[in-house]
Amino acid sequence: MTSHERVVVVGGGLTAARAVEALRESGFDGEVVVYGDEPRLPYERPPLSKAYLQGTDAASVVYPHDTAWYREHRIDVRSGIRVRSIDPAEHTVSISDDEVVRYDRLLLATGASPRAFSGPGASLREVHTLRRLPDSARLRTAFREGRKRVVVVGAGWIGLEAAAAARGFGNDVTVLGRGDVPLASAIGAELGGMFADLHEANGVHLRMGTGVSGLQGGRGSGTREQVTGVVLDSGEVVEADLVLFGIGATPNVELAASAGLHVDDGVVTDEGFRTSAADVFAAGDVASTWNARLGHHLRVEHWANAEHSGRVVGRALAGESLRYDEIPYFYTDQFDLGMEYSGYGELAAGARLVVRGDLAARECIAFWVLDGRVVAGMNVNIWDVNDEVQRIIRSESVVDEAALADPAVPLGTLAGGAT
Repeated sequence: MTSHERVVVVGGGLTAARAVEALRESGFDGEVVVYGDEPRLPYERPPLSKAYLQGTDAASVVYPHDTAWYREHRIDVRSGIRVRSIDPAEHTVSISDDEVVRYDRLLLATGASPRAFSGPGASLREVHTLRRLPDSARLRTAFREGRKRVVVVGAGWIGLEAAAAARGFGNDVTVLGRGDVPLASAIGAELGGMFADLHEANGVHLRMGTGVSGLQGGRGSGTREQVTGVVLDSGEVVEADLVLFGIGATPNVELAASAGLHVDDGVVTDEGFRTSAADVFAAGDVASTWNARLGHHLRVEHWANAEHSGRVVGRALAGESLRYDEIPYFYTDQFDLGMEYSGYGELAAGARLVVRGDLAARECIAFWVLDGRVVAGMNVNIWDVNDEVQRIIRSESVVDEAALADPAVPLGTLAGGAT
C-alpha cells in the first residue's frame, strides 16, 4: 500500500485500536480514519464488568491509547459518528447525505450489542444491560450506594462478574439462570458448580432453573416508573431495586448485511479476515472467521479475540497475507477467584475432565481431554501457566492423563515431550 491510499476503520473498540496500531507498525504510511459511534476514543471492555465496575480502577484504564498517541501516529479518530452505509463496489462509506468517504481498504470492527429484555416492564427505570462505558458507569454509581436489591438475569460470565461487583458494595444480590448450574454450557456442570459455590459462599442468592416473564414497577416520578420486581415464569415476584440483564449479545452486522456481504452469525471471513467483498475486512466480535482446527467458521466475543485479531487484521490491511490461528482465550475475576481459560468449547463439551490440584479449594488446573488430546484448559488461582496450557493444546499430543493430573509432573513435559 502507498502513502496515497486510505484505510477506513468502522468501530470504536479494542479491535479498532489494535488494528490501526499494527497498521502503522507494518509500515503503512497512508491515511487512516477511524469512525466510532460513541463520543470517545476506542476502548476495551473487560474492565466494564471487572475492575472498573468493582470500583478499583478509574475509567482511563479502558483506553489502549490516548489522544496524543493517535495524533503522533497520524490516525484520524472521528468519535461520535455513525457510518450509515457502505458501498463495496464504489469503495465508499456514507456518513451522511452529503458526506461520502472513499476507501482503499475497509475494516468492519462494529462489535456486538447486548440482548435486551423485550417483555412487559422493559422500559422501566433501573433496568440495565452492560456493554458500553456509560452502562458500567451507571451501574457502578448505583452499586456503590449499597443496600440495594439487585437482580441479575443471566448466569453467564457478564452476569456473574456483575453480581460479584454488586455484592462487593454490600448489595443484596440475586442471580436468575435458566440452566441447572451457572456456566454449564461454557465449562460444564462440575466447574460451573465451583462458581455456584463461590457465589453462594459470598452471599449471592442463586435461583437456577428459572425464567423471567416480565418486570413490575411502581415507584418513581414522571412518566417512567422504577422497577420493583422481576416476575418469574412461575408467577413468583422477586423484589428488586435494580435489574441487570446479561443474556448474551448479537453481532452488529447491519452495515455488512445491507451492503450484501456474506453474513451468518457474524460477518463471514476467511482465515485472513477477508470478507466476501474485495478490500473489505472484518474482525473482533462481529467476525465469523474460518477456523482450520474446527473445520468451520467461528465467532468469538472475548477480549483476547479483539486483541489478537485486531493486531493480525492490521497487518492484513497493510498488505500482508496471514492466517489467524489463535486459540480462543478468556479470563474472569470474581471475588477472590481469578481464572484463565484457553481452548475450544465445542470440543470440550464431549471431552473428559481431568483436574490437577484442589477443585474444592478453587486452586487447580482443569483440562478437557478428547481422544487422548487436550482441547481446553482452565487455570484457577494458579498463575503463569497459561502459555504452557496453550502449548499442550496446540501440540495435539496424546497425553498421559495420570501425568496431566499430577502437580509433580511439569506441564512443559506434556507438550510433545518438550521441556
